[in-house]
Amino acid sequence: MANPRVNRANRYARDVVAGKIDACRFVRLACQRHLDDLARERDKSFPYRFDRKTAEQYCRLVEQFPHVKGKWAGQPFLLQPWQLFILCCVFGWKRKSDGLRRFREMYVEVPRKNGKSALAAAIGLLMAFVDGESGAEVYSGATSEKQAWEVFRPARLMAEQADGFKEDIPVDIRAKAMFCHRTASKFEPLIGKPGDGASPHCAIIDEYHEHQTPDLYDTMKTGMGARTQPLQVVITTAGTNISGPCYDRRGHVVQVLEGLSEDDTLFGIIFTLDEDDDWTDLDNWRKANPNFGVSVFEDFLADRLREAKSQASRQNIIRCKHLNQWLNANTAWMNMVAWNKCADRSLAMDDFSGRPCWIGLDLANKVDITAMVILFRDGDTYTAFGRYYLAEETVWLPENTHYQSWAQEELIVVTPGAVTDFEFIKDDLRSMAEKFDIQEVAYDPWQAAQLASEMDQEGLPMVEMRQTVLNMSEPMKQLEASVLSGDFRFTGDPVLTWMASNVTAHFDAKDNIYPRKDRREAKIDGIVALIMAMGRAMLNQGPERSIYEERGVLFL
Repeated sequence: MANPRVNRANRYARDVVAGKIDACRFVRLACQRHLDDLARERDKSFPYRFDRKTAEQYCRLVEQFPHVKGKWAGQPFLLQPWQLFILCCVFGWKRKSDGLRRFREMYVEVPRKNGKSALAAAIGLLMAFVDGESGAEVYSGATSEKQAWEVFRPARLMAEQADGFKEDIPVDIRAKAMFCHRTASKFEPLIGKPGDGASPHCAIIDEYHEHQTPDLYDTMKTGMGARTQPLQVVITTAGTNISGPCYDRRGHVVQVLEGLSEDDTLFGIIFTLDEDDDWTDLDNWRKANPNFGVSVFEDFLADRLREAKSQASRQNIIRCKHLNQWLNANTAWMNMVAWNKCADRSLAMDDFSGRPCWIGLDLANKVDITAMVILFRDGDTYTAFGRYYLAEETVWLPENTHYQSWAQEELIVVTPGAVTDFEFIKDDLRSMAEKFDIQEVAYDPWQAAQLASEMDQEGLPMVEMRQTVLNMSEPMKQLEASVLSGDFRFTGDPVLTWMASNVTAHFDAKDNIYPRKDRREAKIDGIVALIMAMGRAMLNQGPERSIYEERGVLFL
């Protein structure tokens, strides 16, 4: 049979789409994208073609490398259907115009123990010494030396142990680099922040979720400008920092898979659970672990499941590493699956003109985020809009790339100078007073006494609300209940989502709850402001609905 590996890859895609292979939505979308492109291949207006011969060749070359650890050490690298699918897509799709590769980036998000480092190592060897690029530079990049070697070490062992590989190329294998002097090509690890002199043909970024900044990714990407068909390889598990560059890149991948963003040069696939899947059901773990029963075994995962069920403190990290779920805080309060379901990107604050609203205002210190949340209520349904303010000098600190991205998207208000200028907040309050029927503006007097006094003199209904357990507990519980029941709406605002994921819940002896964070950099100001607004809305439900209509008059 011609091209048996390609046939297996295409069969995998068809079986996933048909439901014969249990897979999450993102895997189904990746497979459907490939099948749709195959159907369009003969269309003259479609700019790409699938080169089955080349796809087969690259898969066959990978299978000539041996496994280098575990019970398969020394045996041929027999690719699983999901791995064949990835390789066939990345190396098989070409541009009709010049025959060069279509995909210039592959993003693969897969849980631990599924053989991702071995796959990346084999790709690195092919790109360095087999791809036909003169002077190819291939880098295995990571934030630490240990992580950089997670890909380079198996690549070096593969090159040493593959029959005839280092003689046929020939490759000079050294302790910290591999060279082919005939083509002036090299493959080496890269640690930390790189310089600007590299010209990579391929850059492998392993465990991208550990990167606090996109420096390595960006430097490698921009350095590829002189290459005709470079490949950026991001291969990672899920992480805990949804303000980091990996989660940001993941968001772009999701948009491409969902058809909301167009990027024909990006191949992406994410192995995880679907939103409604029960993570306590071991059968669902097969969906997130494509090498279930091959390199990751049922008894191992069953042990991890028992550990997660019995140790609440271990639950999130186990779900993160073995189910590929992005769970931010170690003892997270908000159900982020339910939270994300409340997003409604069609919402516009102007549509609420003239409506009653409650505003929560959390004025942080002047070098931190100040948050304002405007909350509308319609019966049992709450709708929230957030605004965030931050000083320019804080935004542009090197460690604040997430703020920089949000500033460029106009999701936060950047005020000039080194401290947040509260005049911007006052102007926004005045503007809202003209548009909406503001019932109350709740503020904590610790930071906002002067601003509140000035706004009160201008006629705004400023209400002091100290951030005590007694004031915050009931509205915090109400917010959680509204999210879980679907009675909460927001615009999908990524700033508020990030803050929601950062909140940890502190309970006292009387089951009161209070919002906290487990890291200094994990901001929660927007959720605090939302809780304050909800607290006032619960106490004063406005003219649309009286509390007496709900519970009647109490007689004492």
